[in-house]
Amino acid sequence: MILFLAARPVTARPRSPRRAPARPATTRYGRLFAVPGTRAFTAANLLARLPMGMLSISAVLMIAGSRGSYALAGAVTATGLAATALAGPWTARLIDRHGQARIAVPATVLAVLGSLALLLCVHYDAPAWTLFAAYAATATTPNTGGMSRARWAHLLRADPAALHTANSFEQAVDELCFLLGPVLATLLCTTLFPEAGTAVAAALLLTGVLLFAAQRRTEPPVAPRTPGSRNRSPLRIPRVPPLLATFLCTGAVFGSLEVVTIAFADGHGVRAAAGGMLALQAAGSCAAGLLYGLLPPARRVGARFPACVAAMAALMLLPLLAAATGSPAVLAAALLLAGMATAPTMVTGMGLLQARTPPGQLNEGMTLAVTALLAGIAAGSAAGGWAAEHLTGPGTGYVIPAAAATLACAVTWSTSTPRRLTPVG
Repeated sequence: MILFLAARPVTARPRSPRRAPARPATTRYGRLFAVPGTRAFTAANLLARLPMGMLSISAVLMIAGSRGSYALAGAVTATGLAATALAGPWTARLIDRHGQARIAVPATVLAVLGSLALLLCVHYDAPAWTLFAAYAATATTPNTGGMSRARWAHLLRADPAALHTANSFEQAVDELCFLLGPVLATLLCTTLFPEAGTAVAAALLLTGVLLFAAQRRTEPPVAPRTPGSRNRSPLRIPRVPPLLATFLCTGAVFGSLEVVTIAFADGHGVRAAAGGMLALQAAGSCAAGLLYGLLPPARRVGARFPACVAAMAALMLLPLLAAATGSPAVLAAALLLAGMATAPTMVTGMGLLQARTPPGQLNEGMTLAVTALLAGIAAGSAAGGWAAEHLTGPGTGYVIPAAAATLACAVTWSTSTPRRLTPVG
């Protein structure tokens, strides 16, 4: 065919060039799953990721229901969070060095055994210290979202636009899991028995990770290591620590927003509506994440991130203003709008982290981001609880998430440098 076209006489009448019809933007997500193997690992990872929104609230409901102490339940879950912050990056480093299937499966088995041990300790009224020890064992739970993002980064390494869409999809999945997870956990614990949420979450986690690890053809290869070489931690890579500081502040936004919203709803006699109000915030973020994935990626990956953080800081003023009206309905609408800036911030931030982290350390780098988020959530929850109890006036506690978002904006703008990188977010 090529020789035939080349042999055509030069006097032939040229045809006017016809531009191929543009693909609808909505087909970008369809094109992602046209890549062989992506549907299988995405479905398995969704199953494994759903328990991330279930385990903590299931433990609280289970412990508080059997021991009658929310203080004990909170202390146990806080211990598990601290243990995860310490163990998570090490688990991710092992995954980078030895592969997802080889490390994630035994790490998940150990974490599931910790969840089952917690369930048995609660059921058989074991001493309180056993609850702390059992829940700390769940710290080896691998970062399932990070492993999925690492697969996309490997499969779409030559297509920045598709990788941007994939990162947006992953953030929307995160929001969906943290939207549905607590609802499912509460339903199981309240309608069946207090241990049901933990049991189902452990089963889903183990099943999902086993199915995910079985998808070997999409697993990113282990980066080769030369003898005597030592990969430095992403914490020592320039411009990664300031990015993690922004994630820390963003986590404080999430943690304080949840506690302050529950306190506001409780103070206005609509505590049952607190879950729905927070669900609106997550729904707004999920929708914004999917829409953000339809935009073309930034030419400079670091140029869009400060704008996204600034938008988040501006929109976080809406709940503070809405709460001053004393109307739960107005506040719910403000939370929906405020949530629309968080997903673009997270998508762009994760893309920037991918650009700054060597390919062989992606799991560790993204787990450090999750660790920063978890630490920020813990700090934000504590600050939000203090504000809800000590600050006077309707909804004044919303000054905490607004201040955390402003701090994130200040950190980002003060550490941003205009440098051209591969457009991935």
